[in-house]
Amino acid sequence: MNGADVMVKCLEAEGVTTVFGYPGVAICPFFDSLYRSDIRTILVRAEQNGGHMASGYARVTRKPAVCVATSGPGATNLITALGTAYADSIPIIAITGQVSSDLMGKDVFQEADITGAAEPFLKYSYNVHDPKEFPRIFHEAFHIASTGRQGPVLIDVPVDVQSREAQYKPAGPVNIRGYKPTVKGNELQIKRVIEDLKTAKKPLICVGGGSILSHAEDEVRKFVDRHKIPVVSTMMGIGNMPNEDPYYFGMLGTNGKPYANYAVGACDLLMLVGARVADRALVRPYRLERRNTTIIHIDVDPAEIGKNLGTTTPLVGDVRMIFSELNKRDFESDYTEWFDALDQRRRDFKGPHPFNPDYVDPCLFVKTLSSKLDDDAIYCADVGQNQLWSADNYVMKKGRFLTSGGFGTMSYSIPAAIGARAALPDRQIVAVCGDGSFQMSMMELSTMRQWNLPIKFVIMHNGYLGLVREYQHHNYDDRYSGTPLGAYPKFDRLAQAYDLHYYHLTDNAKMDETIDAFLADDDAAMMVCEICPTDLVKE
Repeated sequence: MNGADVMVKCLEAEGVTTVFGYPGVAICPFFDSLYRSDIRTILVRAEQNGGHMASGYARVTRKPAVCVATSGPGATNLITALGTAYADSIPIIAITGQVSSDLMGKDVFQEADITGAAEPFLKYSYNVHDPKEFPRIFHEAFHIASTGRQGPVLIDVPVDVQSREAQYKPAGPVNIRGYKPTVKGNELQIKRVIEDLKTAKKPLICVGGGSILSHAEDEVRKFVDRHKIPVVSTMMGIGNMPNEDPYYFGMLGTNGKPYANYAVGACDLLMLVGARVADRALVRPYRLERRNTTIIHIDVDPAEIGKNLGTTTPLVGDVRMIFSELNKRDFESDYTEWFDALDQRRRDFKGPHPFNPDYVDPCLFVKTLSSKLDDDAIYCADVGQNQLWSADNYVMKKGRFLTSGGFGTMSYSIPAAIGARAALPDRQIVAVCGDGSFQMSMMELSTMRQWNLPIKFVIMHNGYLGLVREYQHHNYDDRYSGTPLGAYPKFDRLAQAYDLHYYHLTDNAKMDETIDAFLADDDAAMMVCEICPTDLVKE
């Protein structure tokens, strides 16, 4: 055996069956070993998209996924995907090739200090110089990526280390000095949370992506239904609560529901659950502090608690374990008056501003599409106006809503959907993107076809980088610099090039029948929706 063979054995020991990658000389020994293994190696068309595919795979399996790149530009092309995974706490193992050990530091061909370059976007990284260390390093990497606050881990391996003679010996239990994530909530703090809820008159729960990452959806729903507490979510928290749940008031934030934001401003207790409370999620957080609102913050990462909003009762631990404990405790609560007031505001809401009737209404389209999806379907939203229309109007049932929330990475949806398809070949999967973000990832349609990973995708076509254009409309007196996309590509011809069934929706009159045909199609399919170029997310 050589070092590359041991690397493959390590992946097999962790249960890995699929990797997404792009080869090069510095990683060729590893690809040669993969060739002789049962691990499916999916060739991507760009390394960044390989990282996004691993993200989609990891999010639907809730296990670390693997992406691979060669040294130099191959490795640096991965950085955006690593940053995306880091911002959204997605467990990814990135394996990169490196130049030969004796040449490192000499600026040779395709050398890059990838561990240094990617450090801000990694939970941890390894430079491997002895193949004997592979079993320990790989076992640790998977443990680190998937425990505590999850995130990407990088393993950088010089080409000579991959080729060096080696033996595989299974790794022992992980025992990393200084790395002992707190998962069980402190008993005293749990009691304080209950006391806070007992005295509250207008409590509100805000669920974030951490709740989904910890598989806490059922426990959170059980707690909400039992105590009748209103709930809002961040964008990454979409999916915690089904839309039909009366206690769910939608997404909060700069592009959220007005009644959800009202609830945040009017509550006397705000329980933050697996949410970082970033700038787009919480409008004017200082007002809560001025009003002495009781803030309970539950998160597995102690660094997040109190970072953006002063906290009254911090509680560090795994969300699922904490809510499992909370559900064992009994306390009397009656928040009927508070719920009724919020519910009245929701019923009084007039809905979004009107859209140009000569084009497709994007909000109506998202509601119609998502309501027609299978109950367990996966909806992948890209970044831009399409993301905000999707997040605000997506009808959640029992499926998943995947998007790039923390980093806001354009071109995420199609590769993430392909990665999800690789993990769940029988699940209904739809990606929704803008015409700008589509053109940043359309090369992966070749990957989709080559590896028989059919997805359905929607392109909201308005001929602009829509969200930037909207910002220029509000702030730069309609000087649209760098945002018009022009007349290309011809989407129908592109669909033909990839043997895709093509659907073209130009107005609302044929929305139902077009979506029905699109979803009933047994193969991969492209739908282009004509959106008015001047339609806005916010007036």
